[in-house]
Amino acid sequence: MTNRLGDATSPYLLQHRDNPVDWQEWGPEAFEEARRRNVPVLLSVGYAACHWCHVMAHESFDDETVAAALNARFVSVKVDREERPDIDAVYMSAVTATTGHGGWPMTVFLTPEGDPFYSGTYFPRDHFLQVLSALDEAWRTREDEVRHSGRHIATALSGALAPPPPAAVDTAALDRAVTTLATQFDSRAGGFGGAPKFPPSMVLEFLLRHTARTGDDLSSRMAGRTLEAMARSGLYDQLAGGFARYSVDADWVVPHFEKMLYDNALLLRGYTSWWRATASPLARRIVEEVATFALRDLGTAEGGFASSLDADAGGVEGLTYAWTPAQLIEVLGEVDGSRAAELFVVTDAGTFEHGLSTVQLPVDPDDPDWLASVRRRLLDARATRPQPARDDKVVASWNGLAIAALADAGSVLRRQDWVAAAERCAEHVLAVHLVDGRLRRASRDGVVGRAEAVADDYGNLAEGLLALHQATGDPRWLREARSLLGDAVERFGADDGGFHDTAHDAESLYLRPRSAADNAEPSGQSALAGALVTLGALTGDPAAIERGRRATEAGLGLAARDPRFGGWSLAVAEAIAAGPVQVAVVGEGPVADELLAAARRSTSPGAVVVAGTPDADGMPLLADRPLAQGHPAAYVCHGFVCDLPVTTVSDLEAALARA
Repeated sequence: MTNRLGDATSPYLLQHRDNPVDWQEWGPEAFEEARRRNVPVLLSVGYAACHWCHVMAHESFDDETVAAALNARFVSVKVDREERPDIDAVYMSAVTATTGHGGWPMTVFLTPEGDPFYSGTYFPRDHFLQVLSALDEAWRTREDEVRHSGRHIATALSGALAPPPPAAVDTAALDRAVTTLATQFDSRAGGFGGAPKFPPSMVLEFLLRHTARTGDDLSSRMAGRTLEAMARSGLYDQLAGGFARYSVDADWVVPHFEKMLYDNALLLRGYTSWWRATASPLARRIVEEVATFALRDLGTAEGGFASSLDADAGGVEGLTYAWTPAQLIEVLGEVDGSRAAELFVVTDAGTFEHGLSTVQLPVDPDDPDWLASVRRRLLDARATRPQPARDDKVVASWNGLAIAALADAGSVLRRQDWVAAAERCAEHVLAVHLVDGRLRRASRDGVVGRAEAVADDYGNLAEGLLALHQATGDPRWLREARSLLGDAVERFGADDGGFHDTAHDAESLYLRPRSAADNAEPSGQSALAGALVTLGALTGDPAAIERGRRATEAGLGLAARDPRFGGWSLAVAEAIAAGPVQVAVVGEGPVADELLAAARRSTSPGAVVVAGTPDADGMPLLADRPLAQGHPAAYVCHGFVCDLPVTTVSDLEAALARA
């Protein structure tokens, strides 16, 4: 037997191709081998940017003694959780149910039939060897008992993970969600709860939409305080742009330094929404910097976006990013270095580890040109340090989030280069990931992997294509989104109107995963719900909106209990409560351009905006929308009831305020 990861498309799996462990990818071959040899399966799940995954790999999977124990008595399967979120989800449920906590690396021992009977996360080498010995002995001497335990766990979890009952899209329930969030809000540092603190991107979008619909000051203050705090913190890369995955402390000072595409795409869209609502210069700067970061550091040669940048560089977490005052002075000179240390809160004691500090920016300096010069010089110096590795697989779901964010931000801030980047990404994902009419989850270097797409791939990609349709006026993106959503409704739909994470004809695991929780990204259910609502507004199809409403209601039971884990369901509910608001701009020239710009600045949660010539092919909202006495005009419709066309920006803004 030999390690069989050499042909994997996942960079995480390729990191393990030289281990002495006889790894193989998830598939029927692994379980057939386990049955033939009558040995358990070790399932090890992680991802490329995971710090403790690297630690366990170095301590245990590179160790000849550990490898010998695994190769003799187990079949070892390595899974990239980002490539196979379905496997990760169902076995993480076993880990959390049996140990009380979860995380990565995830370590689960399975029967040859796939039932989990023992699990954990990171194991130090010596402890791991003890576990291997004990489980081997248990399997050899008490196999029937171990198999019974695995079946019992699988059966119990299948019954225990039923979704909560649906809840109606009700404005009072949305108000209560705000009240609940206020009890968890950190008024001093922003965000919700304590350490570790994750950027609550979807909750912030909900709060901004709630503010737009109701004028609620509490929602506005919670969103604004959090967005500003994160933008000025160590969570944000103050030199190069981009947000880290989370902060290990409650004050956003010390990040876990990995940068994920999904976080940055969601936050790019969130800061765009904040700029729409406030015209904040800080919001605009963050939008510009995050978009630049995504294009520069995550863009792939084929036009897609890579998944992440690692937390570590040279085997040390944060090595690329942290500074001492002496290092600043070495790069900038005594005067500028001392001033930068004070500005960036780089202290002699250090705010991170080993006397090092993260870079924060609590206040802007009076001289922005000086700041730009300092950032440029420090970035040049930082480029000479070891750099974090990049996981360059392209995930359909996360690229859909990036398409939506770049199309939205580009159309609002009139950055056609961002819209063009979104178009290139959409072209790439559709060309590579659609195989025989079915969407695949991930690719690398233009080569698509075997894993089937899951519900959030369909929902987030469709959402991105619908945003791109609005930004470009190209009906192709509307057609592609409609096709994806039609397939998803047929293959992922659940009896209560919600959606399963996997298709009805996907590989069968010991349970069929379905999550209503919006964690680091929208759940498949809420992603599909939001895209269906947008599709219905763009096409004038009440049935699509109703299908989106039912899916949203399927997730609101959980969101009502803990709004922090229902942010996108709540944001979609706000769109349903406020809309649909449809804006169609017809005509060409400067007047039409200004009408379109004003429409795109609308903060209405249910608004969709299209532009083009009257009765343009493939553009349902432009049908029967003539020019106004030969002049460009904007039509505003609320709930499929339309006002008379308007021809001035002031009249359009007034119509949108009433919508």
